[in-house]
Amino acid sequence: MSRDSMEPDHEHTPEDAALADSDLNEARELETEQFDVDHTVDVDGDDVPHDRDGARLPDDADWDGPTEDDEFHRMSAWLNRRAGRFLQTAEELRQTLAGEASARAAIESLGKRVPVDDVPGADLTAAAFFDVDNTLVHGASIVLFARGLASRKYFSYGDIASFAWQQAKFRVTGKENAADVAQGKDKALSFIAGRETAELVELGEDIYDEFIADKIWPGTAALAQRHLDAGQQVWLVTATPVELAQTIAKRLGLTGALGTVAESVDGRFTGRLVGDILHGQGKAHAVRTIAVREGLDLKRCTAYSDSHNDVPMLSLVGTAVAINPDTDLKEIARVRGWEAYDFRTARKAAKYGMRSAVVLGVAGASVAGAARLLRRR
Repeated sequence: MSRDSMEPDHEHTPEDAALADSDLNEARELETEQFDVDHTVDVDGDDVPHDRDGARLPDDADWDGPTEDDEFHRMSAWLNRRAGRFLQTAEELRQTLAGEASARAAIESLGKRVPVDDVPGADLTAAAFFDVDNTLVHGASIVLFARGLASRKYFSYGDIASFAWQQAKFRVTGKENAADVAQGKDKALSFIAGRETAELVELGEDIYDEFIADKIWPGTAALAQRHLDAGQQVWLVTATPVELAQTIAKRLGLTGALGTVAESVDGRFTGRLVGDILHGQGKAHAVRTIAVREGLDLKRCTAYSDSHNDVPMLSLVGTAVAINPDTDLKEIARVRGWEAYDFRTARKAAKYGMRSAVVLGVAGASVAGAARLLRRR
């Protein structure tokens, strides 16, 4: 790629240049402290580490520091995103808060289970983390929950039509629309504002039985059971409300769930979120927090998801697995050599060369284990 192609796509004024100049040291310090590594495919097809702005990072101990080209890549990216840096920082902060709140709720729920180290044969340093929507559950769990609420006359089916359409668009395009997300979040928060937290938990129990239980992917359930049979913790990590996520985890006999946390005071929802919807880096932060709390070795852990939005979580663990992957995740899995399953149809599994449940040994004992897990519903 030429330097010309890396130039900022807008014309900078003298004021821009002055601001950039004054922020130069700060920018370099920021980039040094946040030298985020991502494995991307280089022009020669090799999987090599780069930082978040595209500068190649060393893969040996003989590195003498960033080159002039590395500095150019980072500073060009800095100039291009300078106007949005505070917005990005705010989003990162919201996701950090969301991850911490999710982990806190999960840790509180751990007091209700038998300590892992008291279980014979427990594998104390390994765990599995499963996304929920379209990974474990066929469809969006929050839409299924909304259908259950509509059936109870909390609101009409017409009220959830737009949200269902947004979810459908996301599944087709693989891209999230910020306006759609904000609109859906506002509607959900307006619904729960002032309601008792216990009411949402009770509704989640009933709606799980009626609308979600038969949407569990048996193949994914088999994978979860395989980790349980190995004595490992199994966690759900999802954008869905933590109350519903914990219900799903409990019904399937899993360890617990990391989900979106709505603020509550004296047992009633305030209509605000703690941080934001658990998503992207927020999921990774929550998983990292649980790993520290539980003494897990992330290199021995496994994560499962259908969406490229979960690459931060998938990249955090030693083994990443794509389940029913969207187009982007399918390509990422291919490039990085991640395992991939497609439980949607046997035809798709064959088309994309994805490993079937039988090939991966999910059949036999694991399928029997999945049947046991599903019967817990």
